[in-house]
Amino acid sequence: MGKIDENKKKKKEALFNTAYELFTTKGINSTAISDIVEKAGVAKGTFYLYFKDKYDIKNKLVVHKTRGLFADADGALADTGIQGLEEQLIFIIDHVINALMENKPLLNFISKNLVMGALRSTLITGENSDSDIYDRFLELVKQDSHSYADIDVMLFTIVELAGSTAYNSILYGEPLPFEEYKPFLYRTVRLIIKSHREQ
Repeated sequence: MGKIDENKKKKKEALFNTAYELFTTKGINSTAISDIVEKAGVAKGTFYLYFKDKYDIKNKLVVHKTRGLFADADGALADTGIQGLEEQLIFIIDHVINALMENKPLLNFISKNLVMGALRSTLITGENSDSDIYDRFLELVKQDSHSYADIDVMLFTIVELAGSTAYNSILYGEPLPFEEYKPFLYRTVRLIIKSHREQ
């Protein structure tokens, strides 16, 4: 990576970090683009090189933060030696949700948008990534001893279910506090996976 590319990356990271800090402390509606660029120490024109508006940076931030969560979970999974799609997906979901339980501002920020970050990241960011989470999920599916039908539907349903129910359970204790709710969630995830297995 050349010096120019490195400077661009640093500026984009500064915008991401600043926007995240402001969005999680002041709120999205109360944060102006001028607040972001001033605190990040970049020109307003630089902001528009990377983002259309504050909602664009918010969406890309959700993807950025979610990618980080899933990448950390995938790295932790690699250290365990766990085999089989069912156990691997449960491990990844558990790892991501535990991270969100420890970081409620991030949970609030991502809200119920784990699917957007995990499965639609290329669509949102317009970037292809070697570490794209969706591709990693597909790799885990292919490595499993079973074949699966409607893989996209299966992955979407699992991530959407985990994200939205964890959000309500962690923040509001609905329908139960999350530690009590976990067994129900993971039993349902296992049933979803089994229902997509081809005979």
